[in-house]
Amino acid sequence: MQRAMGGTSRSLLTLSLSSGALLFSSSHKLYPLLRLPSRTTRVLSGFRPLCTTTTVIEPDEAVQSTKHEILLERLRQKHLKASQSPAQTRTSQSRAEKESRDDGSNEASKKKNKMVGSFEELGLSEEVMGAVSELGIEVPTEIQCIGIPAVLQEKSVVLGSHTGSGKTLAYMLPLVQLLRRDEAEIGRLMKPRRPRAVVLCPTRELSEQVYHVAKSISHHARFRSTMVSGGGRLRPQEDSLNNPIDMVVGTPGRILQHIEDGNMVFGEIRYVVLDEADTMFDRGFGPEIRKFLGPLKNRASKTDGLGFQTVLVTATMTKAVQKLVDEEFEGIVHLRTSSLHKKITSARHDFIKLSGSENKLEALLQVLEPSLAKGNRVMVFCNTLNSSRAVDHFLDESQIPTVNYHGEVPAEQRVKNLEKFKSDDDCPTLVCTDLAARGLDLEVDHVIMFDFPSNSIDYLHRTGRTARMGAKGKVTSLVAKKDLMLAARIEEAMRKNESLESLSVDSVHRDIARTKITEQKGNTSKLIKVSSQKSNTKSTSVKAGKGSSPAKYVKATVKVSKPFKVSRPVKSSGAGTSRKAPSSKPVKSSGAGSSSRKAPSSKPAKFSGAGSSRKAPSSGKVQTGGRKSKVVNTTSSKLSVVGFRGRNSSNKKESMRSS
Repeated sequence: MQRAMGGTSRSLLTLSLSSGALLFSSSHKLYPLLRLPSRTTRVLSGFRPLCTTTTVIEPDEAVQSTKHEILLERLRQKHLKASQSPAQTRTSQSRAEKESRDDGSNEASKKKNKMVGSFEELGLSEEVMGAVSELGIEVPTEIQCIGIPAVLQEKSVVLGSHTGSGKTLAYMLPLVQLLRRDEAEIGRLMKPRRPRAVVLCPTRELSEQVYHVAKSISHHARFRSTMVSGGGRLRPQEDSLNNPIDMVVGTPGRILQHIEDGNMVFGEIRYVVLDEADTMFDRGFGPEIRKFLGPLKNRASKTDGLGFQTVLVTATMTKAVQKLVDEEFEGIVHLRTSSLHKKITSARHDFIKLSGSENKLEALLQVLEPSLAKGNRVMVFCNTLNSSRAVDHFLDESQIPTVNYHGEVPAEQRVKNLEKFKSDDDCPTLVCTDLAARGLDLEVDHVIMFDFPSNSIDYLHRTGRTARMGAKGKVTSLVAKKDLMLAARIEEAMRKNESLESLSVDSVHRDIARTKITEQKGNTSKLIKVSSQKSNTKSTSVKAGKGSSPAKYVKATVKVSKPFKVSRPVKSSGAGTSRKAPSSKPVKSSGAGSSSRKAPSSKPAKFSGAGSSRKAPSSGKVQTGGRKSKVVNTTSSKLSVVGFRGRNSSNKKESMRSS
């Protein structure tokens, strides 16, 4: 090789062939020469080649520099690619995926925000939108956003949301649009006594409220509705049913009565709404609802029968009512908002705890007067009729005008009282029971609970009379001692923004009783564990005692582990008679010479006679009557005998007699 280079230098020269590139290497530097084409070497058969030679062609300097730059760039790219770790690759990929998901979620949230931004995006027609504009409502609520599309798709659903969230419009708007669609597509027209939609309400007041909403929408949507409810005269209702109608709003009992009298038939009914469904099932309307739905189910079960759509509306839904609904309406879909069974965020909740010494009526007056001074309208809730009468009488004596609303007030008078409470500024106080807690749409600034409810469901319904549709309100509860536990649980749940569904007086008492039983079981197990450890320690120490045979060890263990009792006293006669007590009661000794005995019990030992009561030593010798008598030496550390520090009068008399 040195001759091939034409020099006598001692520098080490090597030729390296790797991946088609020829490198000229000296002991100091590495120079790239050129990239060689792949060549094949011809080898004769039977001969093994000694080496493989290639011809080196010296290129021009320009070509050499270009090849050098290309090689360096390729090496740099290869190095950067190899230096990137797999973790970094996964991180970059996850970032890219997260960014893509974020973009998708942002688009979905934008669509959702756009959907809840107006009623037009919910699929309502121009006629219905005209009614919405007349009502002055621009932005739909959460229950309206999820309820209107579901009803328009003709699904049987349960709409659950807190009171004052706009549930009536959530089913009324799509229901009116479905009625108008049936007229246009199928050609169904209004007929006398044959409504196509029926709305069942638990009270006359709620029926009247729903009826007014339907009338306001009908000005633009052009449909006819009527109301038939209990407490009203039958003749005007019969006349209204004899006219062509599309919708009937009323109470279950009165609607069934008109059906039995032939004033109303099932033939065209296709849409059924149960407003305040939980109240209707809780208050005993279940049989009437089943009686109403029976013919509709029979009609739908036929092959050519007309089906019907059911919409249940509720502000609360307990587990018992939900189970009943699922059994009664198979395949019904539950749609709930995030605010169901939770406190109303726009209302302030105050709990005034009464110790029992103060007058509850005076406390009510102190809470009520500042609110009335501000011009607020106040509802005072009571649990019973007698409590409601007492509050009304007390406020009347305090020169505060009130109106009543409870079960013994006639239906027509209740309606007049509500109208007076709504419109008359001279009577801003309504004293009521839970009859006014559900379904009434009132503008109330302050709700006072004179009597705290027995469960959280009633609490939610009462608080729903204020802070409706996002308005501000105030709730004040007077909490007596018997209601303190439930009020504390409700207050804690609202502070944590938890559900109030299952809280009641009975459930709170059950939880407390269950907690006490668990604590007692834990304490009992601890006591058993400690006593077993003590007994094991005692048996071990007795076994280690000096001079005790195995038989004595077993006997001592039995005596220590059980209370020391005596079946009969042992009498000693004569001087210096010593005897071991065979039983486990305190030993009485009489006579001049008292016998000394073993006291293995941990109870105090009583002595009567010449020898006064004293602390009996656990081991060693016991002196009785001036004489010494030996006692069987046992393990002294196992018996804790405590002597009396004093004697009662009977012991003193006995000692005086014996002396």
